[in-house]
Amino acid sequence: MSFKQHFSKSIGRKGAALHFAAHSHHPWPDVTSEAQNLYWEDSAHWLDHKWEKIFAQCVPQAQSHIAKHLTLPDPSSICFAPNTHNFILRLLSAIPTRPTLKILATDGEFHSFTRQLSRLEEENLAEIVRVPVEPISTFKARFIAELQTQAEWDVVWLSQTFFNSGHVLTVSDLHDICHAIPSQRTFAVIDGYHAFMATPIDLSSIASRAFYIAGGYKYAMAGEGACFMHCPPGYGMRPRDTGWYAEFGALEKTREQKVGYASDASRFSGATFDASGLYRLNAVMNWLDGLKLSVAHMNAYCKSLQATMLQQLDAKHCGLSSEQLVTKDLQSCGRFLTFQTPHAAAVDEGLAKRNIIVDHRGDRLRIGFGIYQDEADVAHLVDALSVCS
Repeated sequence: MSFKQHFSKSIGRKGAALHFAAHSHHPWPDVTSEAQNLYWEDSAHWLDHKWEKIFAQCVPQAQSHIAKHLTLPDPSSICFAPNTHNFILRLLSAIPTRPTLKILATDGEFHSFTRQLSRLEEENLAEIVRVPVEPISTFKARFIAELQTQAEWDVVWLSQTFFNSGHVLTVSDLHDICHAIPSQRTFAVIDGYHAFMATPIDLSSIASRAFYIAGGYKYAMAGEGACFMHCPPGYGMRPRDTGWYAEFGALEKTREQKVGYASDASRFSGATFDASGLYRLNAVMNWLDGLKLSVAHMNAYCKSLQATMLQQLDAKHCGLSSEQLVTKDLQSCGRFLTFQTPHAAAVDEGLAKRNIIVDHRGDRLRIGFGIYQDEADVAHLVDALSVCS
């Protein structure tokens, strides 16, 4: 199975880098170019009326695609934003006012969230408890134990796939954590950006309890501007950070001195945005449907490439081996492998000089996999690693 021909304008072009960083920025398949052009054509043709098409066709189609891949009961529980940081701010603004927010998270959350919460800490606007992700074997038990030290948290936030290890929490893990939260008023939020479209996900058992945030930049292959949030009913009905799109679905007109909100997920909407990301997202999803290529199929293909790479690395006895994996069980790992090595930065730099893209975070080298790669690419990477590591 090879899908490289569908990426001819990105990794298939002459001189393109050998790309093993899908966990950071996934190459765009060719169908996204057609979708981008269609957005321009629609904007030029429909002018002011383009928004009628976007909200009547583009948005519902994207909602349906996402709901299908997350096994959500109602596509209208999905709203969109240009980036996940917008959702952080809107979620925080929806919490009942109190002097200091009480937030439980982990020490393995993405930088934008970590930075924002640290800034709130500086002003004594938030008290944050960060549970260490590692050792991962005891993480769930330790996180649940910390949950139960307080009667009521404002926010419980954690990743489904941790960016600095690749470890994936199962849906069963997420279910257990969500149902261990002492108060039903607490906002449970799952960052699924490294998991969405990388591993099969069924959120049906926690759809009524947890927010789920992800987007198109990584394994959905749609690029920037197509982030989304699943919003459980009854939580955050009137965010203080709000734009005029949050009013479109209101069942009654805005009353004097009372700002109106829709009752569905659009209550978390902002204002005017660039909809090209949703065009690209729909194009990718339709393309995958046409190929009958499921997330499970893509995941199995990438797992095979990961296993092949590790076998070849260990056979070469070079400076990098499977013993350095942070998450050694491939079935518990996402679409990227994380190696702990003091030479992570040097290996990253050495590969870059050979036109090979990976990345690193501190002493952790991350190597990602996608359907645009094949075994020849893996062999090329391993040969380069035998020199650089």
